[in-house]
Amino acid sequence: MINHFRQAVQNKEFLITAEVAPPKGGNPTRMLEMAKQLKGRVHGVNITDGSRAVLRMSSMAASALLLQYGIEPICQMTCRDRNAIALQADLMGAYALGLRNVLALTGDPIKAGDHKRSKPVFEVESVRLLKMIDKLNEGIDFNDKTLADEPLDLFPGAAVDPQSRSWSGLQKRFERKVAAGAQFFQSQLITDFEKLDKFMHQIAANSDKPILAGIFLFKSAKNAQFINNNVPGVEIPESIIKRLGEAEEPLKEGIKIAAEQVKQAQQLCQGVHLMAVKREDLIPEILDQAGIPPMVSQ
Repeated sequence: MINHFRQAVQNKEFLITAEVAPPKGGNPTRMLEMAKQLKGRVHGVNITDGSRAVLRMSSMAASALLLQYGIEPICQMTCRDRNAIALQADLMGAYALGLRNVLALTGDPIKAGDHKRSKPVFEVESVRLLKMIDKLNEGIDFNDKTLADEPLDLFPGAAVDPQSRSWSGLQKRFERKVAAGAQFFQSQLITDFEKLDKFMHQIAANSDKPILAGIFLFKSAKNAQFINNNVPGVEIPESIIKRLGEAEEPLKEGIKIAAEQVKQAQQLCQGVHLMAVKREDLIPEILDQAGIPPMVSQ
């Protein structure tokens, strides 16, 4: 099976990915409608796995649905809800379903979500999950036993936060993820491009793994302020909130801001990861304004 995202990474193309949430229920129609509008504009579509610890359809099932429509998924997998047995079982299942790209995440805490009485697992975290994927790719399970029915061939990635307040912690964790087998990195929402520049020159420069800057579509000043107040580690500049607040059409201004940030990222790193919650249909317009044309048919 051809993995176009992996090919794009290996060819050192400027990478474009976007995020789509699975449905909260059994009907994937809206998710598929949004994802279809990204076809030919992005190298891969991330399917979230219980983001913010909120219940949604299985990321693996939703990713498999995208694959049926010729849309290359990046299946997110978190350690919050699964022990080592379940993680390995899901990774094997994902591979058998044709999924190849996996973003290894520790997962948001239970207290952040909508099932606060649930019990978290966290038997492993993202670095050990990356090591687990690496072992399965070599045909060995987490207990160092040989797989009886052939190894996997997954393409693992990881998250990174260039705006982390702990520089030494950021460097140590990034290096551990590279050593554990991460082949690409998608960043958290970026608003401070000076910090991204510093990260690229002082930490990421020692690795050949592509960094995709997280670009978020702010829909209004209220939306930006909400994220400022509720998303840890994110500090949206007052200048952006003011622009959105003074704009006659805040959503159009948000698209313009996102396009400007894509252009900034092009000067600093190897790609962008676009997040437009519930308005994924606007991502092609952001790319158009940033001067990024549709991709040649794969």
